[in-house]
Amino acid sequence: MSMAAVADGHSARVIGLEDVGHPGPAPKRIITGFGFWIFLLSDIVMFSCFFAAYAVLLGQTAGGPSGAELFNLRNVAIETAFLLLSSFACGMASIAAEVRSPLWFQIAMAVTCLLGLGFLVIEFREFADLIARGAGPSHSAFLSAFFALVGCHGLHVSAGILWLLTMMAQVFAKGFRADILRRFLCFALFWHALDIIWVAIFSVVYLLGSAA
Repeated sequence: MSMAAVADGHSARVIGLEDVGHPGPAPKRIITGFGFWIFLLSDIVMFSCFFAAYAVLLGQTAGGPSGAELFNLRNVAIETAFLLLSSFACGMASIAAEVRSPLWFQIAMAVTCLLGLGFLVIEFREFADLIARGAGPSHSAFLSAFFALVGCHGLHVSAGILWLLTMMAQVFAKGFRADILRRFLCFALFWHALDIIWVAIFSVVYLLGSAA
């Protein structure tokens, strides 16, 4: 071994370079999850704008009915229970995916889907009832903000159910492959985020709106 090589090795030990690891890029699961969190944050920013618009236009009823006169808290409480239970069922599906149990995964996802559909049915009936009573989105600025905020969340839930059915089909056809598990991770993040946003809607729009 040449003196130069010995000197280089000694220098590396002195500055600690030989102990520096180079593990390479992060696993795809981590990269996918991180990227999807960025998408969710952008979605939360959008909902924050809807919340801000609703707060500004809350009193702009144009002489029409207010939230206290329109909202049925009993139905909204049922909606909230459905969505919270669906989030719990989605968590059970995550556990089933971790232990590679296709039967329990499909059962938990089916329960999540049914609860999500129940939520949408109640919300659709609420919208139809409001419009039938002449309290549609064009009646006042307050109702425009209400329909925009709650309706946007409903569209997200609808998209989530389509995604859920796709995940069920993929696991049934291909099993728990790594790429499918990454997609399911993104779906679970999306569904739980919708749950959190709905809790904010329930508290800000319905509870405070009914008390106003």
